[in-house]
Amino acid sequence: MAEQDPATGCPRGKQQLPAFTWEVRANDRGYHRQFKKKFAFCLSKRKYSGNAIRTAKYNLLTFLPLNLYEQFHRMANVYFVFVILLQTFPEISTLPWYTLLFPLSCLLIIRGLRDLIDDIGRHQSDRNINSRPCEILAGTSFRWQKWRDICVGDIVRLHKDSVVPADLLLLRSSEPSSLCYVETADIDGETNLKFRQALLVTHQELGSEESMAAFDGRVTCEEPNSRMHTFTGTLRWRGRTHALDIDRLLLRGCRVRNTALCYGLVLYAGFDSKIMRNCGKIKRKKTKLDHMMDRLVVVIFLVLLLTSLGLAVASGFWARTFQEKHSYLAALYKHTTPAQQAFLNFWGFTILLSIIIPMSMYITLEFIYLLNSCFINWDLEMYYGAKDIPAEARSTSLSDQLGQVEYIFSDKTGTLTQNIMSFKKCCVNGTIYGPGTGHENKQPPTSWFTRQLPQMRRRWCWQPRTWATSSWPGHRTPSPSGSWAAPGPTSCWPCWTSTATARGCLCWCETPRAPSGSTPRVPTPSSWTGCGGGGPTRPSPRGRWMEVSEAEFRAWSQRHREATVLLQDRARELDRLYEEMEQNLQLLGATAIEDKLQDGVPETIQLLKLGNIKVWVLTGDKQETAVNIGYACRLLTDDMEILEEKEVSEILQVYWESNNNLSGSGDAPCSRRLSQQRPEAPCHQRAIIVSGDFLDKILHTGEVLKEEKGWPWWWLCCDRAEASQDRGGLVEKAFVELATSCQAMICCRVTPKQKALMVQLVKKHKKAITLAIGDGANDVNMIKTADIGVGISGLEGLQAVQCSDYALAQFSFLQRLLLVHGRWNYLRICKFLRYFFYKTFAGLLGQVWFAFHSGFTAQPLYEGWFLALYNIFYTAYPVLSMGLLEQDVSAKKSLEFPELYMVGQQDELFNYRVFGVTLLHGVGTSLISFYVALWAFEDHVGTKAVGDYESFSVTVALSALLSVLVEIVLDTKYWTVLSFLMVTASLLLYCLFSFLTQSVDAFRIAPAIFCFPDASWNALTDPYVLLVVLLSLVVNTLPSLTVHAFRATLGRATTQQVRPGGHRQGQVLLPTGVGVWDW
Repeated sequence: MAEQDPATGCPRGKQQLPAFTWEVRANDRGYHRQFKKKFAFCLSKRKYSGNAIRTAKYNLLTFLPLNLYEQFHRMANVYFVFVILLQTFPEISTLPWYTLLFPLSCLLIIRGLRDLIDDIGRHQSDRNINSRPCEILAGTSFRWQKWRDICVGDIVRLHKDSVVPADLLLLRSSEPSSLCYVETADIDGETNLKFRQALLVTHQELGSEESMAAFDGRVTCEEPNSRMHTFTGTLRWRGRTHALDIDRLLLRGCRVRNTALCYGLVLYAGFDSKIMRNCGKIKRKKTKLDHMMDRLVVVIFLVLLLTSLGLAVASGFWARTFQEKHSYLAALYKHTTPAQQAFLNFWGFTILLSIIIPMSMYITLEFIYLLNSCFINWDLEMYYGAKDIPAEARSTSLSDQLGQVEYIFSDKTGTLTQNIMSFKKCCVNGTIYGPGTGHENKQPPTSWFTRQLPQMRRRWCWQPRTWATSSWPGHRTPSPSGSWAAPGPTSCWPCWTSTATARGCLCWCETPRAPSGSTPRVPTPSSWTGCGGGGPTRPSPRGRWMEVSEAEFRAWSQRHREATVLLQDRARELDRLYEEMEQNLQLLGATAIEDKLQDGVPETIQLLKLGNIKVWVLTGDKQETAVNIGYACRLLTDDMEILEEKEVSEILQVYWESNNNLSGSGDAPCSRRLSQQRPEAPCHQRAIIVSGDFLDKILHTGEVLKEEKGWPWWWLCCDRAEASQDRGGLVEKAFVELATSCQAMICCRVTPKQKALMVQLVKKHKKAITLAIGDGANDVNMIKTADIGVGISGLEGLQAVQCSDYALAQFSFLQRLLLVHGRWNYLRICKFLRYFFYKTFAGLLGQVWFAFHSGFTAQPLYEGWFLALYNIFYTAYPVLSMGLLEQDVSAKKSLEFPELYMVGQQDELFNYRVFGVTLLHGVGTSLISFYVALWAFEDHVGTKAVGDYESFSVTVALSALLSVLVEIVLDTKYWTVLSFLMVTASLLLYCLFSFLTQSVDAFRIAPAIFCFPDASWNALTDPYVLLVVLLSLVVNTLPSLTVHAFRATLGRATTQQVRPGGHRQGQVLLPTGVGVWDW
């Protein structure tokens, strides 16, 4: 029977805790090599990974098959291969098979080379990292080897400014008390120094290389995981057990600072290290239009097959009727039955109509993507002159999706802020020091500390450091989110030290609350307790103290030592002990340290909000700091209702109960229940602030599966052992729905993996386009997971930039990237696709109508050269110009009216409805072009054209071509010299190639290939044919002119609602299904 929760009376599920089965033995490689683990079917690999990493996707053997496999996930490529295979059969072939294989090969090679270049860069990066030098203990001395040679259990020696090659247990350093200062910029985004400290026993006993070689300690700890801020383990050596936590660890990617030498025992190597566990996998990103195009290809192919089947069946019936009426021709059909002829005609029609999905469209699309990416690179408005950093489009296939982003997931430090800590003020004994206080050049008096802390200065075990501020160069101030350290022999006033999870007695152990404490032991009749920690706002760490009796301290210290060696529930027991000690503290002082926002961040966030883009901040920093930044950048406002973990839990609890009540109405969305519970403020005036631990409990990530024994978590903890995956998904969906219904969200103390999880949840449940932006290695997983990843070229190296799709120097450039380039690119790609499909349908569906008048024999209507050149030369350039240069409004207007961006979010410019309208438009144009010519040529003899097949073909082709070009001209909003030249070039190329392919000399050389001698000359020099072409053009154009005139009138009426100067009085968008119309 399940154990009952005393707080709720509900059955308590089986508690899932981290497995402490990872055992590391120092200087014993043979021990670790004997362990294996299964990873696929019956295959196994070493349990303890080596330190070499490989982030590249391909190698020499796998590049070709894997890349082709990925490319043939595009349905269009599968379709083209199918058509090429059909062309290999002479009985049904209309063109040589190699004429189709060549453009497909070019397309595959272009995309393959792009992937290869990207992967070569990854190989070079992996090679550089794996080849970095380091000193590894071999025998009784350290030898220089490479990172890839490191194994679990090795002892390595690091020098000042070295990068930590693996997750190490700090054994000793050259600093007093074995302190080691590290910079964790590539992990948590903080450029300020943090300190780690070795155990006292290893500091005292491992003073030489011989003692290091003889060290045989055993570490028992948790299995490799992605939790960056926690670590629990024990070191057993010489019969004693010592507690280990995150402050004893040097994580891979940290950089040693201000420490000459340090020694560490490798606990996790390679992909087992925490930072690599958070990196995520490389995924091929596809845009919404890509996915839609895949579905459209399937739909078009099915329609093509049905059309071919219908025409083939008709050809069979026609053949039987023809043979019955003309029996004297039976000798011609003695080897072919009507059924056989219908079968062959089915494949003939399939090949003939296959150009409705033109391969040239995909090749042209790649070129458009490439040049639109270059436009981003060349934009001087996104050039950061202070550091000579331009914007960089590292991906060339996502530019249209920049115009459809709905959610932005942003890191905080270094992304929203400058990541430069500057000292502002401090308060000591009630006196404020700093600029503007009258004590700018003074330091707090030594005498005050001497009076308040007698004898303590000689007994603190922490290394004293000068309090570094922006006024004193040569020092780097530690993190403002850390703990207070008492002054030492060379320091006469408090300094601040950085601890990721540190607080407590003699060793630092932090809980999720803001205070961070220390209880120093001093040989006086009464003992003193010192405590430091962040206040209610980021720039206010505080130092406090109290006095306790000797007996009380000894009893508390004993319980503290027992708690520190626990493997299970260590953090909870320590937290309880600290709560017991930290009572009635006296304030010593406080500091104010500022990390300024980047220029333009508040204005950028406001513009993004107006564009219906929601910004979520995901940070590893504490809640007070993140909230403070949220207000500073206007993500949070004073009139917003802030929902914290308790309120969110209450709302989800009601939702859970409603959906598990058999008689209840469980279908109401969580956002609607929120409005019912809290009607005083609309959802768009609310914001949610939660922590990483909260996300673990809500979302069942498996990272920290802690069970709360009491309210408000009983509703989630009850029956967890029996809870199904659907129930977990229900709460997950409710949380995402609640979060997305609010205006903003801030997640604090989240790991890199949790950042990626939040992005994945929004993609999964909201089907929205997401963008992640960050500047450090801790943002890489999030950047890889999002639909679009943006790296900031900041102070934290290039890890985020190297894994990103776009690289910017400042967060404020995001507004131009999305609202200008993103919106333009989406507009251009949509209009390109629409008109490419339109011109294809308009020009080539005449083949279908011709079949009804040619006995369904699959005879081509057009000259073969016209079919081959129609999509390459005759109509490609005007559509290419539209895909490269089209603008509906200027860049200035795009930023002035960010509401225009919502068109892309709603998929208004290219969707199934727009495709259907385009199909009908193309069908109508082809019908008019064909049947007007057919009506005009019926039983008519002109001055030169005698109503022959060739002249008829030329007339229909020219009518369709001119109708397409006029339609493109009418819908082009932004004219340049290049746009005009593109249209002119199309007409000139038609004339040129018609003359070359229809010359009499070419016919004499190869009559089977050049089979339309002088057809265009004979037809187009006849005034009657020219009048027929003009009539077709007018009939095709009149409906479009009427629609354009109506939309232009409606557009002017709407524009009048917007006053000069940019003030909005009414709607400014015209969702026409084709585009956003000009002012």
